[in-house]
Amino acid sequence: MTDPNVLVFVDFPSSDVNEARAFYAEVFNWEVEDRIADTFARIVPGGHFKNEDGTPSEIGNLHMGISSAANMRPHKDPGPTEPTHLNPGGRAMRAWILVSEDDSFERILEAAVRLGGTELWREHFWTEFGGCNASFIDPWGNQIMLWQHLPDTETDDDTHEVVGEVNLPPGWTIE
Repeated sequence: MTDPNVLVFVDFPSSDVNEARAFYAEVFNWEVEDRIADTFARIVPGGHFKNEDGTPSEIGNLHMGISSAANMRPHKDPGPTEPTHLNPGGRAMRAWILVSEDDSFERILEAAVRLGGTELWREHFWTEFGGCNASFIDPWGNQIMLWQHLPDTETDDDTHEVVGEVNLPPGWTIE
């Protein structure tokens, strides 16, 4: 094999596709297309990955889906197949979202909680990739990781670890 396999798509399972569509559209300001009524919607985050100079590259952002846990499609059987429920009380899908420079953890977390999500943490810095993070669980049990780089933080391109000192606001945690 000379070329790696490419990630094409990730689905967020939900017990209510229409409610999840409204949740993600408001929390992240994403376009969410209704593709199969009450069964599947496609999330189109928009924009393009950025070049090192900050200009948009030719690479568009990945699309994601929202699928009904009661009837995940596609499947060769025409009717719903097991399992038809969400994973209660344990780990579920976890997605990392790079927060744009004109948005904030605070706005996203406020919207997520107001719409039924649960905030897990905020104001944390991870030296592994040199970024700030916060997290919440959506109303369907999926964990959403929010990510931003601090403007004055440098990371090593090979190890992805922070180079030098990190100046965090008071009260932030670091690992």
